[in-house]
Amino acid sequence: MAGLKIAVYNYRDFDEAAFFEKFSKQYGAEIVICREAPNTENAGLAKGCDGVSVITTAITEDIIKVWKEMGVRHISTRTIGYDHVDVAAAAKYGITVSNVAYSTGSVADYAVMLILMALRKMKMIMKRADGMDYSLQGSIGRQIGDLTVGVVGTGKIGEHVIRNLSGFGCRILASDPYEKDSVKQYAEYVDRDTLFAECDVITFHVPAVEGTHHIVCKETLAKMKDGVVLVNTARGSVINTMDLIDALESGKVGAAALDVVENELGIFYGDYKYTVIGHREMSILKDMPNVLMLPHMAFYTENAVSDMVEHSIASIAAEAKGEPSRFRVKL
Repeated sequence: MAGLKIAVYNYRDFDEAAFFEKFSKQYGAEIVICREAPNTENAGLAKGCDGVSVITTAITEDIIKVWKEMGVRHISTRTIGYDHVDVAAAAKYGITVSNVAYSTGSVADYAVMLILMALRKMKMIMKRADGMDYSLQGSIGRQIGDLTVGVVGTGKIGEHVIRNLSGFGCRILASDPYEKDSVKQYAEYVDRDTLFAECDVITFHVPAVEGTHHIVCKETLAKMKDGVVLVNTARGSVINTMDLIDALESGKVGAAALDVVENELGIFYGDYKYTVIGHREMSILKDMPNVLMLPHMAFYTENAVSDMVEHSIASIAAEAKGEPSRFRVKL
């Protein structure tokens, strides 16, 4: 689209640059690059831009107000989740918001990898191997085909996870308010309490909304099998972190594989090896031998990054033409 202008915040040279170059040409967009996260000081860089492209940093009302003054009409987050954007403030200032979609295989494959790693105690095995300890004691694992696996959330990613799991021969239970016939050929739909009670492994694939906040907590953990394995590649708010830590310490939860955690915003994707990050729960979980703690990387494939950049540009282009983006968020 001729005349299209986009401000891109948190621009990454090492992985996004080639895709921004490719798709900005395809959509006829001029890109204003900012490698830092948006704030009230650099928000002015978006002056004259049709839209801004952001990632998972806090997009507050103060920033949105400046963007409105700069003439910005659309905020596109290069992520599926958009809970970091103050959508109420965006609506207040008449700015539309969109998210993106990307290859479901990125998260789905990663989730199955984490299930297998947790069941086979790979954190312990790899740490031992690094120290030249090749002993067997304490590192015996379990085979997924002998277990019942629960999938909470059967949207596009959850369904892909279920298809992946079907090849292992395990029993699969699924829980979602909206049942899909395409899922029923691989899994049995049950209510969430039944899934919690019967599954040896539970993996979560739900958005961060009011109904999914802390669906894993002291009360629901009590309903689960002793030694249950929990995998979360969805959103940190799904699990009450302190209740999970208590359950890990008591042995109620046998292992956890977490790609996300509560209050991760502003920590993940930075280098803090010589810094006190001020996130006590993360520090506790990181040191547990039966907890895999990953920095929100499940999405991170070449396919997904390409999709995220293209969809962000395409959304801003559509909105600039007065055509609602197919990824527009309902405000």
